Amino acid sequence: MTTPLISVQGLSKAYRIGLKDEIPDTFMGAMTDWMKAPMRNWKRLRQLNTFHKEVASAYSASASGAGENSPYDGGLSTEIATDIVWALKDISFDVNEGEVVGIIGHNGAGKSTLLKVLSRITDPTQGRAVIRGRVSSLLEVGTGFHAELTGRENVYMNGTILGMTKREIDSKFDAIVEFSGVSKFLDTPVKRYSSGMKVRLAFAVAAHLDPEILIIDEVLAVGDAGFQRKCIGKMQDVAESGRTVLFVSHNAVALRNLCHRGILLRGGKSVMDGPLTDVLDHYLSDLSSLAQDQDLERRSDRDGKGDVRLRRIDFLDGRGMQASTFATGQPMTLSILLSNAANSPHCALRVFDERGQFVLFLDSRLHSIDDHLPNISTDQLQCSLPELLLMPGTYRIDAELYANGSRQDQVKAAATIEIGSGRLQGRPLKERNHLPLIAHPHRWAYQEV
Repeated sequence: MTTPLISVQGLSKAYRIGLKDEIPDTFMGAMTDWMKAPMRNWKRLRQLNTFHKEVASAYSASASGAGENSPYDGGLSTEIATDIVWALKDISFDVNEGEVVGIIGHNGAGKSTLLKVLSRITDPTQGRAVIRGRVSSLLEVGTGFHAELTGRENVYMNGTILGMTKREIDSKFDAIVEFSGVSKFLDTPVKRYSSGMKVRLAFAVAAHLDPEILIIDEVLAVGDAGFQRKCIGKMQDVAESGRTVLFVSHNAVALRNLCHRGILLRGGKSVMDGPLTDVLDHYLSDLSSLAQDQDLERRSDRDGKGDVRLRRIDFLDGRGMQASTFATGQPMTLSILLSNAANSPHCALRVFDERGQFVLFLDSRLHSIDDHLPNISTDQLQCSLPELLLMPGTYRIDAELYANGSRQDQVKAAATIEIGSGRLQGRPLKERNHLPLIAHPHRWAYQEV
């Protein structure tokens, strides 16, 4: 029997959530706080010393089924009344040499924590993970980069951190720079790089390490389309050379192109392990079910600062009435309700088909001079489509909200919409196999020569 390169057995990771210190605003408050400091610090030290006992107690409580939260509780369950939360819970799997495995799951499911444990960035609380082979990992944009150093200097420093010798870096330097596409800025400090430039350079270094195991966490979300294709091609080359790849991504197309096997995480637990197509279809089905709840305020599986949040998304027909189904060619308006509105909030909507393919992007920042977007506080945004160009089918909508210069809210599967057979410029359009997802207005004419 072949020994697996990665062997994970009963892996669990718990964290203690710290409490924010209260800053006294009076002299007497400061004196009182100073007098209480020794006792407060002793309690904190005692908490650290008893952490593993509390973890064992919490784990026993969770094993008995106490306090289970919803399937999408963000992966951080509070099974008992403590400040201990679980990012991973009793995960076991093996990965053999040459396997390309996609780690799939909702926001907060524990995907990134799992990769950090496998990359030895953090230690597990319980269980163990055995790695047999040279590992190259890219978990965050610009991991291991020093902002004050140039791109050239960072290539050598990051390569050394990843285990390459100077001779190896010298031999691959030109290939790394060519792949990254930042040759013009190679002697510019990295602090002046955009996030896209950083991830291109970081991926180029990691991909040219020639590792036995390559661990990649959602780096394709940053680069442009051309660079994403280069990344997928490079990872395919790595996989075809017989090396092992663990890949976390929300990009269903990239997962289908790269991976043969998938592992689905939910709430810090492994709920499915099998062929990638089956696991991905199960995950997409979960997302569609999640989108049936139109009250977005109840959703906890979200990212962002949270100063402004999405409340719900409604679909309005040509008469301004709410509807759940539309036909190709009909007008449709998306009404986006917000809470704690800010000046000029921006909304980005991404539309995906049933296979998880990204088919349409709507962004209020990409508006025309005819759009009515005054600089005011508002609790509602509307996006009007004069004619629906989507072919019949079911579509999922992910929503992001921006205000005050940062992302405030992100909800995947915020809504779903059903498109039925319709007409476009009088032309009948029905659901058929092997047709594209977009119907574009067009006309035909016979011309005499």
